[in-house]
Formats: sequence, structure tokens, C-alpha cells
Amino acid sequence: MEKNKQQTDIITENFVSDIRTIIEQGRKHAYAATGQIAIMTYWNIGRRIVEEEQHGASRATYGQKLIPALAVRLAAEYGTGYGKRNLAYYRKFYLEFKDVEILHTRVQNLTWSHVRRLLSVSNVQAREWYLKTAAEDMWSVDDLDRNISTQYYERRLAAQRESSTLPVPYVGQTDPLEYIKNPMVAEFMGFHPDTNYSESELEQALIDNLEKFIMELGRGFAFVERQQHIVTDTADFYIDLVFYNYKMKRFVIFELKTHKLTHQDIGQLDMYIRMYDDLVKGEDDNPTIGVLLCTDTDNTIAKYSVLHDSDQIFAAKYMTYMPTEEELRREIEQQKRFFMEQHGKEEV
Repeated sequence: MEKNKQQTDIITENFVSDIRTIIEQGRKHAYAATGQIAIMTYWNIGRRIVEEEQHGASRATYGQKLIPALAVRLAAEYGTGYGKRNLAYYRKFYLEFKDVEILHTRVQNLTWSHVRRLLSVSNVQAREWYLKTAAEDMWSVDDLDRNISTQYYERRLAAQRESSTLPVPYVGQTDPLEYIKNPMVAEFMGFHPDTNYSESELEQALIDNLEKFIMELGRGFAFVERQQHIVTDTADFYIDLVFYNYKMKRFVIFELKTHKLTHQDIGQLDMYIRMYDDLVKGEDDNPTIGVLLCTDTDNTIAKYSVLHDSDQIFAAKYMTYMPTEEELRREIEQQKRFFMEQHGKEEV
């Protein structure tokens, strides 16, 4: 301990501060470069799709079939970022921003998530202003989303017309590791889709075990995907675990929280279920079931959610196939104990 103190005493705070600045700047440059390369890649994919559509013998019919057929080939090799929904976004991106030279100068410090949020802005002038300002001021995706949602551009124009004080745009605290944690950047760089840099080691271990536990129940569960990427018009969502139960003929999604369950967590689960029913569920599938799990086993361990049935109907219909709260509690407690023993930590 004394040796470590002596070693740190020779280092000044200014010196450490300079090194930190170099590291942070390097990370920002890496983030900006990766985001810009990804954006231009997607623009070129969109351009090529449009060109191919124009070469089709029967353009309308060919265009409708082109993207789904391409998605089948690409998603299997490169991941969900090249599914039909995203390919349709790349096509729209090219059509909305055809001047590549102007685009190239305005996407520094931005990611694809920024661009996709901008595609929902119908006003061309507003869209271009948000693009330019977000790049210059290094807005995060949350900053951009908040300013678009609160119509900052329109409020700014109104203030100029009335010669009043301009509103201040929302700008939150930027995470210096955002470029590593951003799942879209990770997927573009070819990292395994199961990799989630923002999860704690404990949470990762619990999800690992939960996946095995559900598969070993023998109640009709088939594994679908982990950290499944769901794309909406405004955001990306990653669902912890997704299964299909062929006995119930429905998808079952699991979300794990390492804090006490909140009303916001429950609302998020209900949102995931609605999205899954809208975007993934087939016509022959029954409505999706959601399970919200909590690692704080002194409190509620599980919350089941089926939007279309009451709790009584849910218990009567589905608990024959679903894991009980006691089964889930036992598995989570056991895995937490194993994890703490392996890492030499006391459970808190």
C-alpha cells in the first residue's frame, strides 16, 4: 500500500489531467470516425438499392420484392442491422439526402441513430438545421430526440420573428464511452450481437444462466434470440431474452433488472410487448407474454404481463407452461451466490 502511495506521489494532477484529455479526445475521434463511416456505408447501400430498383423490368413489383430478398441474404451474414426494416431506412436515407458532398461535411460526430431520428422530420429546412447543429455541437442521440420532440427549431424561428430571447437547446451530459456502448456501432464493427458493453458482469451472468434455465424447463420453450434488436421510427431497443413457446403458440420475452422494480420498468415491458406484437408476431401466433425479473429477491422477483388477459386468466391459462416466481427466485439466488463466490465478493 505504501509503495503504491509513493508511486502516485510523483505524478501531478496536471499530468494526469493531460493524459485523460488525450484519451478522451482519442475516444471522441474514434467514435466520430466510426459513426461517419457507418453513415456513408448506409447511404451507399441506399443508393445501390435505388439503382437496382430502377433497373428492374417491372419496377413496382420488383421494388417490393427487392429489399425482403436482400435482407434474407445480408441479415444472416452481417446481423439485424441489415434486416428489411433497416434496408428500407437506408433507401429512404439516400432519397432524402442525395447530395453526398453536403452530407459528408455534416455527419461528423453523428451516428446512424442520429440520422434515423432525423428521417422522421418532415420539414426539410428543419431536418437540415438539426443535422448541421447536432454535428457541430456534438449532440447525443438523446439531445437530438429531445430537441426534435419539443420542436426546438420551430420555437427558435418563432423567437426570431418576435425578436425575443432564443430558447436554449437541450444538451445533456455526454458519456465518454458512448461509442463503445452504442449497439449500432458495435454491430457495424462486427462484434457478436450478444455483446452488451453496458451490462454489469453480474447481470451478464444472470442472463447467461436464465437462458439455460428456461431451455431446461421442458415446457415447450424454444430459444429465439438474445439482446434482440427492435427498431422503431425513433429509437433502437434491445430485449434481453426472447423465446417461443410452441405449446402456447406465442413469443415470451424476458427483461432483467438489477434494481427494485419500478412503474417505469413495467411500462417499458408493456411497450416491448406492443412493439413485438406489431413488428414480429405472425398472424397465427397468440399475443406475446412479457416477464420482468428483478435481482433484488427481498422484493418482487417477477412481474408477468399479458396485455390482453387479466391476471386470473393468465394464471389459469399459462402458468402450467411458465416458470413460477419461486422457480425464478431460486435460480437467481443460486446464480448470484455462485457469482459472488467465483469473484471473491460478499453479496450486497
